[in-house]
Amino acid sequence: MNEDVVFIKKGESKSKMARPGKLYHLMVKSEHMETIIAELDPHAESRWFQHDGEEMHVVIQGELEYTVDEHSYKLNEGDILWHKSNLKHRAKNIGSEKVVYMTIGTPPTFMWSML
Repeated sequence: MNEDVVFIKKGESKSKMARPGKLYHLMVKSEHMETIIAELDPHAESRWFQHDGEEMHVVIQGELEYTVDEHSYKLNEGDILWHKSNLKHRAKNIGSEKVVYMTIGTPPTFMWSML
């Protein structure tokens, strides 16, 4: 993006990427960071990731288990988890409802890693 300001209305996204049980919305991507809103169906989990940078996850809805290295964290609506991205990590919906969470990462590598 070359804009100095980005405004996104509820329900909009720059692009979407779907996988079975998972939907990733690219919200904002700049030279230095990107923001993803992820939706995981009940009991769905992401693959393991490990890359340069750091990221922060904010749970918007539902229950999420986020594993970083050998430690798992149970997050509920409003909870935040930050970690260095060079530690292996993944997300898992541990609830019976869809989980929605936002990931803000730097540098912007997530959507590229999904190709």
